[in-house]
Order: sequence, then structure tokens, then C-alpha cells
Amino acid sequence: MNEGFVSKGERTRSEITEAAYHLFIKKGYHGTSMRQIAQEAGIALGGIYNHFSSKEDIFVSVLMLHHPYYDVLPAMRAARGDTIEAFVRDAAARMVGELENRHDFLNLMFIELVEFESQHIPQLFQTIFPDLMKFAQQFMEGSHEIRPIPPPIVIRAFISLFFAYVITEIIIGRQMSPEMQAGALEYFVDIFLHGILIDQPEAR
Repeated sequence: MNEGFVSKGERTRSEITEAAYHLFIKKGYHGTSMRQIAQEAGIALGGIYNHFSSKEDIFVSVLMLHHPYYDVLPAMRAARGDTIEAFVRDAAARMVGELENRHDFLNLMFIELVEFESQHIPQLFQTIFPDLMKFAQQFMEGSHEIRPIPPPIVIRAFISLFFAYVITEIIIGRQMSPEMQAGALEYFVDIFLHGILIDQPEAR
């Protein structure tokens, strides 16, 4: 059997998913009709139902196929560094670099969060989790340098902080003064690694 062979059904399903993806990004979920998806995909409206049971079913396919983790997690796992600090700086830069090229991701996530109340996130998480744990293993290889914090919390904090960095850059980046932008990513890395408090001698 030729593993590279793509059946007509698989090709049609892919065309429907891609058509819906572009429409969801442009018009939103509720602003996109099944008829519009069919027209964009170049098929009859009834043909969609040979591949998807509903518009929500199509959205789930779009979310799973276009989530940036396909690019972001491999980039993070490619991070290198002789110390945990060097590794974190490299991983953060790689994560931010990939996410900054994927503004469409925010549209999809806002649809998921607002219109579906995150009901598809568990399915997405199950897909991402194995690769996320591989990154966690790399991260914790320098655990002798890290305070005794559970690895899942460390990784969650890492992803949350630098995801927030990208979101604020997209939403308010142009409104910020130059001094608020200069070296911002380095400051975020420093905050993740060392916090914001000046070390003080312990009270006796």
C-alpha cells in the first residue's frame, strides 16, 4: 500500500477544513455558514455532510490541525543551553518567534474560549500532552538549579508567561512607548528565572 496516497475523500475533507479555517478567521464562527464553507471549498452543500456531521465538527478539525503546537513545541524542544538559564532563554525565544507568526491562532482560541466555553480544550490537551512532557523532561534535566517546584507547574508557568508576552505584544504592542518595548522579552525571561524581588537576607 502506498502510504503517500491520499484518497479523494481525504482530499475533500482537507479542502473543507481549509476553507472553514479561512472563513472562521475572517468572519468568526457564527458569521460563517455551512453554505459559505461549501462554496469556499468548491463542493455542494450536501457534500459537506459526507465528511462532517456539523459546523462544530468542522471547527474541531480546524482547531486540531491549525493549533500552533505543531510548530511551537518542536521549536521549544530544539532549545539548547549549557545551563538552565541559557536553555530557558533559547526556548522562550523560539516559542515567541513561532507564536508571533501565528496571529490567526488567537482568533481560533477566542472562538473556542468565548463561543464554546473551552469544551474542546481537553481533547486538544490530550493531543499536546505527550510532546509537552518531553519538553518538561528536557527542562528538568537542569533540576539541580531549580527550586523544588513540581515540573508541571514550572512548565505551566513558562508557557503562560511567554504566551502572555505574545498576546500583549499583539494587542497593545503598538501603543506602548519605546522604553516599554526595549528588551521586553529579556525582562520576561529574567522575571521567570529570578522573580521581581531583590534578594534580601533572611530575617533572624
